[in-house]
Amino acid sequence: MRIDFKNILLIVIVVFSACKKTTKKIEVPTNTEPTETFITPKITGNFVSDGYSKRSEGYDWVSVFVNNTNENEISIKVRSRADQKKPTCTWDATAIKIDNYTYESIIDGKTILFQFKDNTLVIQPKNEADQGILYFYCSGGATVAGTYKKINEALDQTQIDQTQFLKVLNLQNVGFNVSSKPKNGNNQLSVFTFGLTNDFNETFNIGNNTISSAEVEDLNSDGSPELIVYVQSQDEFKKMTVFAFSVNNQKSMSQVYFQPTEENAKINTGYNGNDEFTLVETYLVQRFPIYEDGTKSNKIKQVQYKLVDGEALRRFEVEKQNIYSLD
Repeated sequence: MRIDFKNILLIVIVVFSACKKTTKKIEVPTNTEPTETFITPKITGNFVSDGYSKRSEGYDWVSVFVNNTNENEISIKVRSRADQKKPTCTWDATAIKIDNYTYESIIDGKTILFQFKDNTLVIQPKNEADQGILYFYCSGGATVAGTYKKINEALDQTQIDQTQFLKVLNLQNVGFNVSSKPKNGNNQLSVFTFGLTNDFNETFNIGNNTISSAEVEDLNSDGSPELIVYVQSQDEFKKMTVFAFSVNNQKSMSQVYFQPTEENAKINTGYNGNDEFTLVETYLVQRFPIYEDGTKSNKIKQVQYKLVDGEALRRFEVEKQNIYSLD
């Protein structure tokens, strides 16, 4: 039998060419165009209004200090110049993370946006019609809304408002302004009301302690609210003190007695600080770790207080307590 090598060679060439064509069809072209890189902005630090760079010339300015509270929350402290006149804007808020560039806070049912980009912070309401809410925290027709530029330095402490804490609360047509600032080496807690026949305006010396939070609720269901202010020591024990106030028939406000935990024999066994307070429905609730022989155990004590009438003034009384194991 004669083998035709010419025909075999022709077949091989045709098959090889077909394979090459098939290979070309399934090739994926390489994209040589540069891809955009997204960098998460560093949002913590100090942001200032335009007037800050000209402060030596007497210009007014507003600052926004941003700090991480946790992975998905930031704290906002708005402070302004206070060495020449009363502060223009003062506001404390917390904001929840929406994405890497945007946080939002709900104030009186209105959404406020905090948007970070290119070392700037823009504060504005989500809805244009809600602009008025950001005028509330400023004087002289100013607003917190605007664009602030980040600076990589400490704020000018000779000019800035020294207010450490500020919160405005409202319930049952009564408003409460709670603030603190240093004076003569101590921190001062100031509380004043608006909306009462005889408004309350008092200042309390809280030493080196600081305010951690404040809440309002009608704890005795009498149609008038109570204000609770939580004050924390700044040492390693982080012990909490409660300053409480009760509105009397929408006309005036008086202080409520809270016995310090260390002095309360009903509950102080195992107490060594690191406690937390919150309002749950009509009760004041406290939680703290139990210490045994000076060592923190795996047990938590929870105490529930009820507001009751006293002979001279209202007071918080222990209603019940429970011990829970963390195991």
